[in-house]
Amino acid sequence: MVQVTVRGIALDARMQPVVLLRPLGAAVSPPRVLPIWIGAQEAASISLALEGGAPPRPLSHDLMQSLVDALGARLDRVDVTRLDAGTFYAELTLVTPAGRRVVDSRPSDAIALALRTDAPIWVDDAVLDEAGVLDDSGGTDDDEDDDDADADGRDRAPAPADAEAELKRFRSFLDDVAPEDFQG
Repeated sequence: MVQVTVRGIALDARMQPVVLLRPLGAAVSPPRVLPIWIGAQEAASISLALEGGAPPRPLSHDLMQSLVDALGARLDRVDVTRLDAGTFYAELTLVTPAGRRVVDSRPSDAIALALRTDAPIWVDDAVLDEAGVLDDSGGTDDDEDDDDADADGRDRAPAPADAEAELKRFRSFLDDVAPEDFQG
């Protein structure tokens, strides 16, 4: 398993949302990013969590967090466990008063919940090997001098001059990739 951070949300050439997961530090060589296609509502929920925003009324993932809290549990970790016929699978590991529980989840829901609870996100090595693509955006998330990382380890928007270059690189990547590229 490789620990990852959410690099951001992007749109592919067909305007479909993609969550981009990047391994922390130099854990993976060459550096790669894992794109996972998700729904528009999940993308909005993940974006909101990345920005630290609060909706006027709870979204589904806010409700999930409230339910976990109300049951005296906590989300220990999220694991993207496998890729089967182009579909990613994930698991939530919860620590409850009755012990550890592992719950099946869609990666988009798991990531949205992890961002709300500061739970670490992990990706199985085989999934990253199969579906990861070269990350030419530069930098690592554990660099102390990394200008794109806040003190809490979450990515923030790059400086305006860097944002345009980064956007160009991701657009180039997304122009050449399709969901079918990740089917087993």
